[in-house]
Amino acid sequence: MRALVIGEALIDIVERDDQVSGEHVGGSPLNVAVGLARLGRGVDFLTHIGTDARGRRIVEYVESAGVQLVSGSKTADRTPTAVATLDESGSAQYAFDIEWELTGTPEVTPPLVAHTGSIASWLEPGCRATAALLDTYHPSATITFDPNIRRPLIEDGDSTRGRIDRLLEKCDVVKASDEDLRWIDPNRSAKQIARTWLSLGPSIVAVTMGDRGAFATCEAGTVRIAALPVDVVDTVGAGDAFMTGLIDALWAIDLLGAARRSDLRGIGLDALNSVVQTAAVSSALTVGRAGADLPDRATRDAAAVSSGLRLSQPG
Repeated sequence: MRALVIGEALIDIVERDDQVSGEHVGGSPLNVAVGLARLGRGVDFLTHIGTDARGRRIVEYVESAGVQLVSGSKTADRTPTAVATLDESGSAQYAFDIEWELTGTPEVTPPLVAHTGSIASWLEPGCRATAALLDTYHPSATITFDPNIRRPLIEDGDSTRGRIDRLLEKCDVVKASDEDLRWIDPNRSAKQIARTWLSLGPSIVAVTMGDRGAFATCEAGTVRIAALPVDVVDTVGAGDAFMTGLIDALWAIDLLGAARRSDLRGIGLDALNSVVQTAAVSSALTVGRAGADLPDRATRDAAAVSSGLRLSQPG
């Protein structure tokens, strides 16, 4: 009953008004791993970092959250970094120094859910190994995915779009931002793209839209929720918190694991609405804090109660 998260870990160097305001442990998959662990879930994390000071900081950070770092994750020449430049609204633009490589199959128990996304899913050469691992775990696990486009690292847009399409065929739950979807296909609406993605294989496709809320679509139809009121500090980690909330909520209602794949495909709109609301609470709490500081279960559930929402209880 564990999750396996595959993807990059790095140090976010945050700049605002041309000044460095701090350095934070980050990386979209790392945030998901830590977010799930803070919610009390068992998590193994496969990544590619160095043994330098920044790498040691990442190891301490994930282990303090209860995440188990998978053997073979500390083989990089240097630990990746990303300079996150914040605008007046708190939105971030990134400049990366990263290499993504993986070798072999991690020595972990077959997971209940395997998640990947962002750089790990489309950056050469490691993206090929990531895709192979998803094939390996598909017979036992729900596969979840967030493309989380990072334009400065993309040299061939068509190739990246092709990789995303091939990953979608392996996935059960997909989350993307409307900004990601505009880059992937600027000629169609987010809702049109979500319906197309659903036809490729996933059971749920969720789309976040910033202060306009979010929607999710499944075979039964589409649910849409408004954004929760929050004083935004910055948006770093908002999408990762949403992804974490999706996984946790589906876990709570026993819809994860390959044996539950047909039940996940048959999810009803009431259940899907509750799942998306859970994800939105996690995201709202994260944007109200500096950096990708995802909430623990007690904090998230208390915020849900204060907002008048009823969340599924952990299963």
